Amino acid sequence: MGANAQTSVLDFTNGQVLTGPQMDISAGTGVPVFATTVTRDAAFGGANKVLAEGQTCYLESTNVVQFYDGAAWATVGPTAAPTSGLVVVKAETAFNTSGTVTADGVFTSAYSNYMISMTNISGIAVESTLQLRVGGVAAASNYNSESLRVSGTSVFAARLTAQASFNYGVARTSTTSVIIEIFNPQLASATNFICREMDMEDNNATISLRYGNHTTATAYDGIALTFGSNSTGTYTIYGYGKTL
Repeated sequence: MGANAQTSVLDFTNGQVLTGPQMDISAGTGVPVFATTVTRDAAFGGANKVLAEGQTCYLESTNVVQFYDGAAWATVGPTAAPTSGLVVVKAETAFNTSGTVTADGVFTSAYSNYMISMTNISGIAVESTLQLRVGGVAAASNYNSESLRVSGTSVFAARLTAQASFNYGVARTSTTSVIIEIFNPQLASATNFICREMDMEDNNATISLRYGNHTTATAYDGIALTFGSNSTGTYTIYGYGKTL
C-alpha cells in the first residue's frame, strides 16, 4: 500500500483524547486511500462510520476515485485506469514555429513503446528531425537511419550513420502527415524508430519509410522535434498499453 493508504476512517467523540497517529491520518489524507474495496468497506459503514452521500475515497487496486451516491459506490471518470490500446500521454498540441518544440516527462515506465502522430505544413521543403531528451537536455549524437522514399515512379534510398539527430521526414509547402513509433526510450538501452510519412505536393502523394536507432544506452524521458521555416500543425504522443 502507499504511504497514505489507510484501513480505517476515524470517527471522534466529544472530549476524546487524540493520539499522534490519529492526527497523522487526519492531516495526511484529504481523500481516504484504500488498497482494495475490501479495506474500503471495512473502514466505512457500521458502528465505525455510517456512509453518507458524497463521501469519497481512492482505490489503489484500480487507480480510481470513487464517491458514495447514497445507495452505492460510483466511480469518478473511467471505471478503471486505462491500461490497453493507445493512451494519450501528451495531449494534442499546436505549434507555429521555425525551430524546435519539446515535450519532457512523456516517457515513463508505464509504457514500453510510444507513437507520435503529427500533421504539419512548412513554408519550404526541409528535413525534419528529432532528438531524445533527459532532464531537459537533448542527446546530439549516435543516430542512424535507413530510408526509402517513393514519388511517382521515382524511388530514392539513403543511409545515414552517426548523426546528431534522427531524420523523420521532409516538411513541405503542402500538408505532411507523419507517424513515428519509438521503442523503449525510457530504458537504458538503444532506442529504435519507425517512421511513416506522406505529403501531398501538388496534389500528388509522396510516401517515405524511415527506420533507425539511437545507440546510446541511456534512459530518456522527453523528445525534441525540429521543423522547417514557418511550420504550423499539431502533434500528439501516445503510449501503447501493455495489458488487455
